[in-house]
Order: sequence, then structure tokens, then C-alpha cells
Amino acid sequence: MTRHRGRGMASINYPIGMNLGGDPSQALVHSNPSGKFTVALSSIDLGQGMKSVTRQICAETLGVPVEDVYVDTADSDTGPHCMGSFASRGTHRVGNAVMAAAREARGVMMEAAAEELEVNAADLETDGRGNIHVKGAPHRSISTKDVAIAAQFKQGRTISGRGIFLVPLSEVNPETGEMSPATCYAHACLVAEVDVDDETGEVAMIRMDSAYELGRALNPRLVEQQLVGGAWMGVSHALYETPEPYYPEPVHGPRDFVEYLMPGPGDICPHDIAVLERPAPDGPFGAKGPGEMCANPVLPAVANAIFNAVGVRIDDLPITPEKVLRAIKAQGGARPQARR
Repeated sequence: MTRHRGRGMASINYPIGMNLGGDPSQALVHSNPSGKFTVALSSIDLGQGMKSVTRQICAETLGVPVEDVYVDTADSDTGPHCMGSFASRGTHRVGNAVMAAAREARGVMMEAAAEELEVNAADLETDGRGNIHVKGAPHRSISTKDVAIAAQFKQGRTISGRGIFLVPLSEVNPETGEMSPATCYAHACLVAEVDVDDETGEVAMIRMDSAYELGRALNPRLVEQQLVGGAWMGVSHALYETPEPYYPEPVHGPRDFVEYLMPGPGDICPHDIAVLERPAPDGPFGAKGPGEMCANPVLPAVANAIFNAVGVRIDDLPITPEKVLRAIKAQGGARPQARR
């Protein structure tokens, strides 16, 4: 029995969102009398941080503390329209819609503050701590809470805003008919290192090193967590998860999470991540978002690493020990490739 070490690399470019019908998302932002703001969305948080990042975008646009913003992802019947939480579109599409809605709400808030302070709205600015003051004269100020009270009970204003983001139509090349299906792309490169046992066919992850370019990272900790978790989803798809042996016939298939294999704590390996920021011109504060791209480069990188380790090329996922062992036997033994 020999364990062979192999290294594989894969790089991808990933389109953000889609272009079906403009891929629209809408958002509503309104203030209550206490000066707190609510963002209404139909975009669902699947655990990827949708609520956190849209909350940050709204607060930054309004110029209020992030703790003064609440995000309500009720449902598609009561919330504004959204195409859905898929295609890595959340931060870019929904974030742009929230920014537009918050910008409109901020305009109303500044007009209400201007009326109370008896100045022009263009002469006012927010301090990010819940106050609005005259530029160059911070002593002439009013809290966003007092503005909200005045707007709703004195001025008869509703501090609210509506926002929608719609991908503009692509230009068409008159000669070829070529169009651009996306307005921006994210990019990734990942190197996987594995050990392959030539007697059992088992593959063990040794380490991963990766670089992701995803626009501006609005919440670096959330980005890192999503990249780590997404990479392990990729490992799971590459080596473990399958509805076999008789899909879609469930006979003899996995019945629970004891039989449905996924990597566990003992399978985790070190993963070094570099986040490269190249702001997208049409992204909210330059953001694109990681999304599905987290898992994508892992699968081909692992397959390439196995080839580098024992010389077998397997293109049918998941790459189970049985498949590896059959391939090794078919070629007459392991044939380690040169490592570069």
C-alpha cells in the first residue's frame, strides 16, 4: 500500500446574476416614528449573510448607524418583487435595489430636517451616529429620531423610498449577434493537495490555497466564512455526495445522513484564502459577492490533484474510492505525474 501526494489547480470566472428579463430586484425602505428604518425585501437569506450586507448598504446610504436598520424578508406575497436568492445575485442585484430605495428615503429625511432647521437640504449632512447637522456648523443639528417624529406628526411626510435594479439591455454586435450576458464577473483560483491510497482508492484532503476576486468585500468576515464553507461544499460534491446507486429510483439509496456521506470534522484540512478586491463599477459600493463561486473551483482542482497523484482522470462525480481503485487497476497501477 502506498499513499501518493498530488496537487491540482483550477481557475474560473463566474458571471454575477443572470440576464433573464433584466434580472430585477426591488426594495422598500421606510422609517418609523422612532427614527429606526425597515428594509422590506422578498430576497431570502439562506445563511449567506443577505440580511447583514443589505443592512450595511442601507445604513451607509442613509447615513445612520447600522443598528438603526432592520431587514424584513417576509415573503413574496407581501414584499417587493425579487427574482430569487440564486445565481450569486444577492449582494449585487438586491444591494443595488436597497441602495436606490435608501437614497430616496434619505432625500425625504434631509428635506424634513431642513424644514426643522430652517436651512436648505443641500447644506445638511449626516454624521453616521444618528444626527443631521449643518455643514461646517455641527452645533446646529437634529437627531434622526426627532426628524422622524416631525415628519410624521408635524409635516405630514412619509420618510420612505422605493428601489429597483434592472440589468440594462446588452448591446448586440450587428455582424455576429453576440451579446454580453452579464455586467460583471467574479474570479477565483484554487490549488488542492490530496493523498490517494492506491490500495483502497481513498482520497484525503491535505490542504487548499485559494484566491478570490469578488469586488469590494463589504463585510470581510462574512466573505471569509462563506468562502470557507463554500469550499467544503465543493469538497463534498467532489468526493462524497451522491444519490447513487440507482437515482432516481430510491431503492438502496441513502435513507438518512448516516448513509448519505458528507465530510465531517475529521476530514477538514487547512485552507488559506486571499481575497482580492477589484470594485465593480455597477456594484453597490463596488461589491459583486462570492455566492456559488465558492464551491466551483474545488471540484476540478480535486480531480486534477487526483490525476497528479496517481495518473487517473475521473470526470464522473463524486470521485469515490471505488472509481479511483477501478481506474488505477484498469491502467495497471498508480502512475504519479510530475509535480510542478
